[in-house]
Amino acid sequence: MPSKPLIDNNSYQDNWFDRLLIGLFSRKMAQVVGQGSELSGYAGLVDLSVQIMGGRTAQQQQDALVQVLRSLIPAPILWAIRTLFAPSQRILEWNAWFASRLFTWLVGPCDLKEVTVIDDQGQPRTQQSGIHIQKCRYLEASGCVGMCINLCKLPTQTFFSQEFGFPLTLTPNFEDLSCEMVFGHPAPDIETEAVYHQPCLRERCTIAQPRAAACPQVRNFERGKEPL
Repeated sequence: MPSKPLIDNNSYQDNWFDRLLIGLFSRKMAQVVGQGSELSGYAGLVDLSVQIMGGRTAQQQQDALVQVLRSLIPAPILWAIRTLFAPSQRILEWNAWFASRLFTWLVGPCDLKEVTVIDDQGQPRTQQSGIHIQKCRYLEASGCVGMCINLCKLPTQTFFSQEFGFPLTLTPNFEDLSCEMVFGHPAPDIETEAVYHQPCLRERCTIAQPRAAACPQVRNFERGKEPL
């Protein structure tokens, strides 16, 4: 377990609303951890992520973040969205537009993009429901493949799919630290994705294991339950 996360890049100038959301998210994470962080601002949020990783399996880490995400939105609102809004093209495009503006404090600047998804009839459909994260702030600050996968990609996909009913796939790029989000594309099994075989970011991660073929945190299963 790392002694502390990498310090957030000074290029991010958080306004009062950003700081409000960072503080709210950090408090929810602290409730899961059972204690706060000695660090403030975004660095404190990443430090709490490190604490969530400690002593938990990959699945437990993912479950903890889903719990955090659920605690941010009242259950009746989640039920109403899931019940009243089917994942139509317009709804998915609107959701992508909203997400590209609301979550810049967490992931950095985003751009909407045109993507192709498969509709209910099995036909390809082009729509503006993709988001290109130019350089993910969370990945840049943590430098950890396991944190990106277990505390962002997988729980976010699960949350939007289960709680909103909106299929979502996140595909991080560990070369340039960018990420692609596609609303309307069901997430594939993690074992079939390239990120499952992604080695540690040796120059960035404080717990990197250079000799490991893939990041051990992503495959951090309970003893006796390791994937074949």
